Amino acid sequence: MTHTNWRDISYLKRGTETQQRAFAVLNKHNILESLAAFDPVLVSTVCVDLDIEGSDLDIICCHRNIDAFIATLVSTFGNYPGFRQWDRKSDHEEMVTSFHADDFEVEIYGSIVPVNAQFAYRHLSIMEQVLKIGGEPLRNQVRALKISGLKTEPAFAKVLGLPGDPFAAFLDLERLSDTQLKELIRKSA
Repeated sequence: MTHTNWRDISYLKRGTETQQRAFAVLNKHNILESLAAFDPVLVSTVCVDLDIEGSDLDIICCHRNIDAFIATLVSTFGNYPGFRQWDRKSDHEEMVTSFHADDFEVEIYGSIVPVNAQFAYRHLSIMEQVLKIGGEPLRNQVRALKISGLKTEPAFAKVLGLPGDPFAAFLDLERLSDTQLKELIRKSA
């Protein structure tokens, strides 16, 4: 099964109305280009057409120096409406920055962990794979649960009958083959 190259957002141009708006906003404000030194990747539910009203544009980054990362964010986006920053207590020097760009909230997360090893990147890749197999019926079930208030991974966990911590259980799907995923989806239907 082919996977989307998440580092190339051109797929958004051909997507849903929301994906096209996200592409336009990211380009208009040069958001990814401004973060190029930090390997930025859009990992929002917008990427896999699971966004709902109010979904934001989540971008993950990898930094080698948190002070340089923070300085770049402040100098580039500090004047945007709703700009705020906070750190997440961890061993990975995590920092989150949020602001509004046109009609989207943008949330930028930075860590010393390489982007493709971060949970958000891995979750997005799993979502894509599961949705390709489960199709629109699965997408509609997950979206309905999100509209009712569940976060994305707990919604998938509920639909697929995954036990335990929904975030960990969803990440465990990474180890399954397409055949095993098809069987899991078939059993949950």
